[in-house]
Amino acid sequence: MPSARIRSWKSVALATSAVLVGIVLPAATATPASATTTAYDDTYYANAIGKTGTALKSSLHTIISDQTTISYSAVWNALKVTDQDPNNSSNVKLLYSGISRSKSLNGGNSGNWNREHVWAQSHGDFGTSAGPGTDLHHLRPEDVAVNARRGNLDFDNGGSSFTNSGGSLVDSNSFEPRDAVKGDVARMILYMAVRYEGDDGWPNLEPNDSVNNGGTRYHGRLSVLKSWNDEDPPDSFEERRNELIYSNYQGNRNPFIDHPEWVEAIW
Repeated sequence: MPSARIRSWKSVALATSAVLVGIVLPAATATPASATTTAYDDTYYANAIGKTGTALKSSLHTIISDQTTISYSAVWNALKVTDQDPNNSSNVKLLYSGISRSKSLNGGNSGNWNREHVWAQSHGDFGTSAGPGTDLHHLRPEDVAVNARRGNLDFDNGGSSFTNSGGSLVDSNSFEPRDAVKGDVARMILYMAVRYEGDDGWPNLEPNDSVNNGGTRYHGRLSVLKSWNDEDPPDSFEERRNELIYSNYQGNRNPFIDHPEWVEAIW
């Protein structure tokens, strides 16, 4: 999707709000959830349209919690479909490194790709059981060594490059993904925070503005994730992935891919 999309959805949202109240809104004002339109607004998101803040978050939680779970072993084949390289159907596109790698090279050895939990497993201690540990909306293929380098670090700006980083950076307490997927990472983290609210036997996952969250149920850094959501709007790869997860596997969607302005409306 062209980079101009972010200007489009933000300008439409702000213009709509300004007409309604008769003033020019400051840039920091939360955007109304009804500001943009998708094919799912009259059906899937019908109960969320027009809401903001905690009401919007609660409504989206109810909507996306209607979900089919899959096993951790089933994630392998699912990722070969959801993350297929658009330019090579025999390969998957790795998240942080941007490398195109053969679908057959999945596993735990050097040179393989494995299943990266973008919301780190230890941030809530949910493991790989069906639920947050197998939720495709935050599981992505990544090189084994790169996955290990990211570990359970929070997300933030800054750091140094490393082997096969693809432009991603790491330091002692945070990880910065390459520019092309910063928004993807933000929207995956914030999806998890809305989907898992502690009412279904799983931890109540929440974003905060910290790093070094370690084994807590929090993931940061929220202010940076919000900036990344703005700077890197959803593209065709991310939108295709959302559609496949919805139609082929889990039956639920990542609302922040469909409505990136809902990030500001909630947080």
